[in-house]
Amino acid sequence: MDESAVIQVERLTRRYAGRPGYEAVRGVDFAVRRGELFALLGTNGAGKTSTLEVLEGLAQPTSGTVRVLGHDPYRDRRLVRPRIGIMLQDRGFAADLTVAETTKMWAGTLSTPRPVGEILELVELTSRAGVRVRQLSGGERQRLSLGLAIAGQPDLLFLDEPTAGLDPENRQRTWQLISRLLSSGTTVLLTTHYLAEAAELADRLAIMHHGRIVGLGTPAEIAGIRPARISFHLPADARLPSLPQAVATVDAGGKVFLDTEDLQLTLTALLAWAAQAGIQLTELTARPASLEEAFLAIAAAGPIADSTEGAAA
Repeated sequence: MDESAVIQVERLTRRYAGRPGYEAVRGVDFAVRRGELFALLGTNGAGKTSTLEVLEGLAQPTSGTVRVLGHDPYRDRRLVRPRIGIMLQDRGFAADLTVAETTKMWAGTLSTPRPVGEILELVELTSRAGVRVRQLSGGERQRLSLGLAIAGQPDLLFLDEPTAGLDPENRQRTWQLISRLLSSGTTVLLTTHYLAEAAELADRLAIMHHGRIVGLGTPAEIAGIRPARISFHLPADARLPSLPQAVATVDAGGKVFLDTEDLQLTLTALLAWAAQAGIQLTELTARPASLEEAFLAIAAAGPIADSTEGAAA
């Protein structure tokens, strides 16, 4: 086990007593390094929430080993809790308290809180300090929840859908705040359904599917499991040659799509052929695969069979 990792998970499994034979988490391994943003992604029912509850010290694993900041987060919760911040999608705020009162009350439970004014400034709620929580918009509640999560100046921050309900402008501002926290040394574990958010912010990420991690690496590495794509319109009288590393399809409108494992090699060969033949390729685009394409390919896959189940059968 890597003692220098902020989070270390080895062979984590989690079962529920009311569902015999069902494993929500099935032998998961990953580590989160100090100062990085690690995104945990997954389809609905993939096991993300079950994993997070163990990491946050809210539940015990059925088996496996978990260390957060060097401690068992469940058994040593009193040591871990002061050093982490948790942003949940719904904190159940007291509707009649103002934003400032809510923040002051929460700060009073922490050992080393930021000043209330600083918290509100960080999440851009200073002008709403005297407003009752029930009068806040959904996006403002999200920002308040984020403010409370960072109020204790945590070493490790868990963010569960931090930009849900935010418009694009406020989403960008939240990304900027998260980037500042990372620059200050905070480690962040993020869950999100906005794949562009994960691609923009994450140093590394894991994709869970049916209780297992099926993709682990940088956003570019994960996207790289899918082919790159070149598209263009070919003149009706031209015949496309065989190109290296490429599979071609043509739609009803005559547009050509080339899926390739080597974008540079295929594109170079295509342009050389077009130049030599004097052919103009209109609406030409070339791009690597996206994280979203890789994620959707994983989501489209069926349940992962256990090798033990196959042997038993």
